[in-house]
Formats: sequence, C-alpha cells, structure tokens
Amino acid sequence: MSERLAARFTACRENGRTAFVAFVTAGYPTKADTVPALLELEKQGADVIELGVPFSDPMADGSAIEAASVVAIKGGTIYSDCLAFVKEARAQGLTVPVLLMGYYNSFLAAGCEETCKACAAVGIDGFIIVDLPCEEAWRAMAPAAAANGLSLVPLASPTSGPERIAQAVECAMNPIPGMVYVVSLLGVTGARDTEAAAAKTLRLAECKAVVDSIREAAAKLGCTNLPVVVGFGITKREHVLEFSAFADGCVVGSKIVTEIGSGGVAAAGKVVRELSGGPLVVTNGASKGVEPPLKRQKVDLRSEEEKKKHADKWNFNNSVFGGRFIPETLMVAHNELEAAWAKWKVDPEFKAELARLRRDFIGGPTPIYHAKRLTELCGGAQIWFKREELAHTGAHKINNAVGQALLAIKLGKKRIIAETGAGQHGVATAAACAMLDLECIVYMGEVDTERQKLNCFRMAELGATVVPVTSGSRTLKDAVNEALRDWVTNIRTTHYIIGSAVGPHPFPDIVRDLQSVIGNEARAQCLNQTTGAMGHPTFTNGPGRLPDCVIACVGGGSNAIGMFSAFIDDKEVRLVGVEAGGVHGPWTPDGKETDKHSATLTKGTIGVLHGSRTYLLQTPDGQIKETHSISAGLDYPGVGPQHAALKACGRVEYMYTTDSQALEAMRLVSRKEGIVPALEPSHALHTTMELARKMTKDQIIMINLCGRGDKDMLHVAKARGVTIDTDVLLTKDDVAAKN
Repeated sequence: MSERLAARFTACRENGRTAFVAFVTAGYPTKADTVPALLELEKQGADVIELGVPFSDPMADGSAIEAASVVAIKGGTIYSDCLAFVKEARAQGLTVPVLLMGYYNSFLAAGCEETCKACAAVGIDGFIIVDLPCEEAWRAMAPAAAANGLSLVPLASPTSGPERIAQAVECAMNPIPGMVYVVSLLGVTGARDTEAAAAKTLRLAECKAVVDSIREAAAKLGCTNLPVVVGFGITKREHVLEFSAFADGCVVGSKIVTEIGSGGVAAAGKVVRELSGGPLVVTNGASKGVEPPLKRQKVDLRSEEEKKKHADKWNFNNSVFGGRFIPETLMVAHNELEAAWAKWKVDPEFKAELARLRRDFIGGPTPIYHAKRLTELCGGAQIWFKREELAHTGAHKINNAVGQALLAIKLGKKRIIAETGAGQHGVATAAACAMLDLECIVYMGEVDTERQKLNCFRMAELGATVVPVTSGSRTLKDAVNEALRDWVTNIRTTHYIIGSAVGPHPFPDIVRDLQSVIGNEARAQCLNQTTGAMGHPTFTNGPGRLPDCVIACVGGGSNAIGMFSAFIDDKEVRLVGVEAGGVHGPWTPDGKETDKHSATLTKGTIGVLHGSRTYLLQTPDGQIKETHSISAGLDYPGVGPQHAALKACGRVEYMYTTDSQALEAMRLVSRKEGIVPALEPSHALHTTMELARKMTKDQIIMINLCGRGDKDMLHVAKARGVTIDTDVLLTKDDVAAKN
C-alpha cells in the first residue's frame, strides 16, 4: 500500500472511523470542475478519493457514471488530463490518497510501466481497474505498480467463492500490501434508494460474509489489518453506518456524480459531508498512521511460473491475444462455463443432440455450389459457395445459438440474453430459445433497430423481448455493453449467448467450436468424402480437392473462424478475411485518414474491449472509436482475438471492401446466380471476384456465403435511392377503402 493510503486507514482505525471513499468522474461536468471537486471532497470528509478515468465503453457502470463519462469525453477529457488534475490538486494542498478508477484499456494504451511511473510522480496512490482480474493483473500491471509504490486494488463480490477470495487477498498483499474492494451486490454502479428491506438484509449478510472471508484469508497469510472497503448502492448515511459494522470503508460514487452534475461542486461536497459524518477528527493522539515496516514490505510468495499460469491458458497459442478482462462478478460464471464446455463438447449424447438439431432444425449439411456464371464473368478461378445462407433463420448464427442454448440448459439457466447487430444472431437466438422453452432478451443498438426493423419484428414474433440500446453510438458495440451489464446483474440465473467469436475466454473457443461445422462440412464436401467423421452420403458434387483459397467476411469473426478452422493446418490453402471498408476504407482517395469504416485488422491497434485483448479501432488514449459500415453485422470496432492472432502470425490475410463495392457485388451475384447474399458476405464476394480474376482457371476459391439478403432489402433499397411503400394493402377491403 502507498504510504499515504496506509497512513489514512491507520488514522481512521485509531479514531474509530469508517473510511469514506468518494468517487468523482474526471472532467465532469467540465474539466475546470475537477480540481475544485477534489479539494472540496477532502474538505467535507473524504478520506480517500477515487478519480474515475472516463471510458467510452464501461461494462460495469450504471447510467449516472456512464453518462458522466460521455459528457467528460465530449468535453475533451483524455487520460493524461486525469494525471494533470491530481498534480494540480496536490499543488493546491490536497493531502488524502487518490486512486484512479477505470478500465484497463485506458492504462494499457498509455503503457503499464509508463502509467505507474507517471502516476507516482504526480501523487496518485494506486488503481482500481474494474476489468482487470488478479490473473491478468499479475502479468504486467501489478509488478509495475509495486515497482512505483502504488496499490493495485483487487475486487471481490458475492459470487466470489473461497478460492477467488483467497486469490484476491494474495493479490492485495503481494508484492505490496494494499486493500480489497468488495462489491456489495450483483449489478452495475448506481443508487439503490428503493431497495426492499428483505433484499437489503440479505445484501448486508452476504456482503459481511465476503468481508469475513477476506479477513480470514488475510490472517492465514499473517496479515490482521488488511483494509476492506465496500461499495455499490450506498446513498445514505444510514447505509454507511450499516456497513461500518464490519467494513473498514464505504465507497460512494453515483450519488456524488449525480449531485455534482445537478448542483455543482458545492452540492457534491454537501452530500459527502452528510454521508461521511464530516472530516476526520483526531481525538486520541493518533500517530502519523504509517503501519510498521513489516506490514509494508514486499512479500511475493509466488514463483514466476505461478504468476503466469493462471492467465496464459486464456490466450491463443503464445500470442498476446485473448484473455479474460472482466469484472470480478463474472469470474466464477466464466470458470463454470469453461469447465462445462470442456465437459459437454466431448459428451457423446450432447454431440449427438447437436448433430440432430443441425440436421433436423437448422437444415444441415448446407450444400456447396459451383457459381459457374459468376466464374465465367470473372474469367479466372472457379468460384464455389458454401451455402450457409440456406441454414434456418437465414445465416450461420443459428449454429452457435442452438449450441449455447443447449449448454445453458446444462448449466441450469433458463434466462438467455444476447446482443445483435444485423439482427441475425438475435433471430437465431430467439428461434433456439423458442424451440427449447427458454426466456430470451435481445439487446440491439437503436440505430440497428431502424436498419433492421424486419428482424426486430421476427424476434418479437418468436417470443423474444428486443431492447433498443440508446447509449454510445447505438450500434453493436453498445448492445454488447448493455448485455454485459445485464449479465453482471443477473449472473446467477442468466446465460449470455454471445453472437460472435469475441469476448472473454472461453467464449471465442465456444463460438469457434460451434461454428466449425461450416468449415468441416465444406472441407469434406470439397474432397467428396462420403464416409468418415465429417463425411456424408450426399458429398459427391465437390471439385475433388481442397480449394486454393478460402474467403469469409469478418466483423466479430464467427463465420470466418468457423470456415477457416478446418483449413488452418492446410498450408497450401490461402485464407482471406474481408472487413468492412465503409465509405472509402481507412483512407480517402487523397490519402487522408478517415474513421468511416470498420476495418479493424487493417487499421486497428492492440487493446482490450469486451473482455479480450485484440485489435481495436481506438484513439491514442484508448477510447473506442465509432465505426461505420452499410452492414450492421460488420459495424464493430473490434474483432475476435483468434483473428488477431491469425493476423499476427501471418496465417490469414485480411483485406477490406467498401460499402459501394459490397452493394455492387450483391447485385452481380443476385443477377448472375439467382442468389441474393446478405450485405455481410457481399463484402467477401467483392474480394472473391477480384482475386478470381488474377488466378488461373484450374484454381478454386471457396467463399462462405454466411447469410442471405432478405433482411437487407429495405436498407439496400434506400441506399440505391428506391422508395418502398411498406404500408401495403393486404386485403380486398384495404384496396376498396383506398379507391
């Protein structure tokens, strides 16, 4: 623990006070308010201050803090400003400890070592990083913090069992003793003023049990004074007093943020005084509060191998891509999910049921098709389609939805949530849930609900509840954020069927495994395998050999990883992923950079979003950029970490196609082959035709036609300047009334 933090907790203990930890968002309401706010919070009774680092995609923050981050970012607040605010506040006399609270990507973008050195230099005492669990912290951030005398505060929650609590305590004590932050309830940050008495009693008891477990675990390591603070849902003085019975400190955030937003710095100070009971008053001749040196010395009980083993298995091969960057509340569920998938994916009965549903419900195996007229038009390589658009609900998404819905039943969870962009994953999940009698809630960006009104209606007809997301860019990434918030709140009863090969481990593995049926079938069909593990009596119309090139579109990347997975070890097969180039691609014709695209693997940099380390479209200080694509399913600022690893090792090439090129490819394929592809694979079709023209006639290109274009017709019509009257006359009476 930093000297300042140790001294403050000791002083509070010696004077019989529960430490009051106050949170405020940097740059909110304006940049000019932050330094005065820090000084006012201390003046009115804050013992420790958490300074929130604004982030574009806060998965565990409630509406008040999320809205504050949006305002701060729009007001020009960047990561370096947070350090400057603390430096100036220290110069003006701020003495209480300050912890930066935020999401890992902000610190990763600045560099872990650079961040810690700079923070120590300006008077910051440590970090609370919401999506950095102990396993990931031990890689880089914890050593860098310790080297600079800073605390890295781990979190514990009501879902943390004995093993995770012991791990949090070990993380809090090594290499430098610090403190533990206990999340008092399942959910996001925010006020709980209307909480029922029975619910509050249960929450207090559950929270006390977590705190007691932390103290027991610390005692086993020889520490009897490890500070434990409690946060979430504390909005009144009586709440502070209730938690004071067993905790060393209480954290208040949303209430202060709301007050400073509506009434300014003075209002925030007033609520701090009310909740804290006023500034610390030394009444018993307390010491300076510095703990004995023995308690502050570096004590690292783990070997280098032990530090690495926890998180290394979450990455792909030996790359930096993948991981599990999530709030503590979700950790146990992910461990359970990892163990369940390892068990059920090899279970004969589970596999048989999945195969039956692929055949009887989804309609597989989907055929391969030689697009002869398109081949003739291009004049080069043979073009073959893997016709996954013929799958039930119109896209490949159904494979993953059915498989994860079956897995949810094995986990004993009957409530399903999902996110969707183009709507196909939402429709597929709604269909799977209807078939298996599961509750279904689908989060969809408000922009996408407009682009995909027909799919929204299809989901509703299948019994799903569609929730429009109005935060952020109101597209796919924001739907993911909202789904994650739901999951954090309802983790005990809910399974999140993530729609693409993105997210924290083991989701990319699960999605790849469930979508690998596409590639496995396509490979066997190419080779005319009528027998064997992936053979089928109908596999007789293929070219009789492997393709020279396999192509798929890439947004998050599920259809592509499913297609590529069967060909990864076939070194003679070229693999090409095609992203959304948007209006012009990452650069305009005159060479200027533009953000009107979603070509993450072409233009992105490495960062952390939605639980994994991958390539992202982000600003230099780690804010996630808004993206653009005519295709809602490709309009995403990240990409599955497996694709990031495949790009880094050179096994897969990634290109991009623009909106206009995709529209033209859709029209050409529709008129040459009588098959209307979705906008997503239309991007890959453009690249397919371009590559085919440069290849010889004895060569073969196989493209995964992962979705059909029915869903896109209204959107495409508008893009082409065609007006379709959707207020159709459905009956004779309608026609008669009009006439």
